[in-house]
Amino acid sequence: MVRLIAAVLAWIAFAGAATAQQTPATTTFSPDEGTLFVQAGRLLADPATGVVQRDKTLVISRNQIVAVVDGFVGEGQAGRIVDLRDAFVLPGLIDSHVHLTSQQNPNGRLQQVTLSAADRSMLGAGYARKTLMAGFTTVADLGGANEAVFALRDGIARGDVVGPRVIASGSSVTVHGGHGDANGFRDDVLHVLSSDSVCSGPEDCMRAVREQVRAGADVIKITSTGGVLSNTAAGLGQQFTDAELAAIVEVGHRMGRKVTAHAHGADGINAFLRAGGDSIEHGTYLDDESIRLFRSTGAWLVPTLMAGDYVARVASGPDNFFTPAQTAKALEAGPRMQDMAARAHRGGVRIAFGTDSGVSPHGDNAGEFALLVGAGLTPLQAIQTATVNAAEHLGIVDLAGRLAVGMPADLIAVSGDPLTDVTELQRVRFVMKGGVVYRAD
Repeated sequence: MVRLIAAVLAWIAFAGAATAQQTPATTTFSPDEGTLFVQAGRLLADPATGVVQRDKTLVISRNQIVAVVDGFVGEGQAGRIVDLRDAFVLPGLIDSHVHLTSQQNPNGRLQQVTLSAADRSMLGAGYARKTLMAGFTTVADLGGANEAVFALRDGIARGDVVGPRVIASGSSVTVHGGHGDANGFRDDVLHVLSSDSVCSGPEDCMRAVREQVRAGADVIKITSTGGVLSNTAAGLGQQFTDAELAAIVEVGHRMGRKVTAHAHGADGINAFLRAGGDSIEHGTYLDDESIRLFRSTGAWLVPTLMAGDYVARVASGPDNFFTPAQTAKALEAGPRMQDMAARAHRGGVRIAFGTDSGVSPHGDNAGEFALLVGAGLTPLQAIQTATVNAAEHLGIVDLAGRLAVGMPADLIAVSGDPLTDVTELQRVRFVMKGGVVYRAD
């Protein structure tokens, strides 16, 4: 698919075509052996528009897109041609909620006391590769041990590890005994496993946020309500007080961080949105007041439908490995999530793509698209959640979500048309991140 083209013709042919297209920054550009000419048969460069262009060439130099021109150019120029003339090309996908350093399995609780941070990073390297090969060039990792997650993020950024660009929260800020604390272990073990981001009271929770920022968090993730997979029968309702939520959001914003909340119960969703939080992860029991607050504040919903689908199937299946407390919550919350997303979509809530992968297996992330379409989104709207929407949600519109001059060259390709059959995105054939080809089937 990628073939080397000798520099045998004058550059003027391409420069003239670029000038006619009035594409910025092309008339003074000269290709070299590192230039890539990505020839796209069908191109969805900006999912916000929904416009599919035909027979385009993306010109890439030093990992950035420097031109988008009509026709298939590059023959006879210095550089290489990437032949995607028979493919559908679109921006690299964004998953706004993953857990790269873990994955649910029957030995998960044992691994909490047997795996080191270094072990977690090594596991994460494998899961990161799977995620990238599935077409996700950017992810937000929301909740994992600081040392393991930040080391993985930084290793990928340096190029030591193959994986998507990572925005990381590190450990979740949670209440003592709440979702995210080391519940269900003997007291002396619990105190070893419990992180410094566990807090009680507004002042202590402000401390926890500040320490997460100091440790390297790109975003603050909190657990506003109980959670399905915490091993405690504490329900799925609000766990932080209103005063604690207000303190967390205030100090997070003061320190230049977005604040997102794991939240199932409507009370915890609404309290967090009233406190000025930026986004809700899951949102299972959102109500009419939630939808009003989402719309009035502009907050984002990350529905994680794959997580609900997965935990419900495990909990009701013959090989259920959840504890009794986990099983009860999985059967209660899991089946409700797709209807929740449908109500949110009808209500005009802004939706960003997120899977909670690590609950479901890594690399299967694109299964979320079909669930979103099942909730009433069109295939284009579902793709928008994982491109332009997610980029806006994460504050990275200049780095990801569309293909334009000056943007990093993060792109994928599939054989069919995902605007007709969104499951095409589960069969990604080509992956480029930062101008580097990682997959070319």
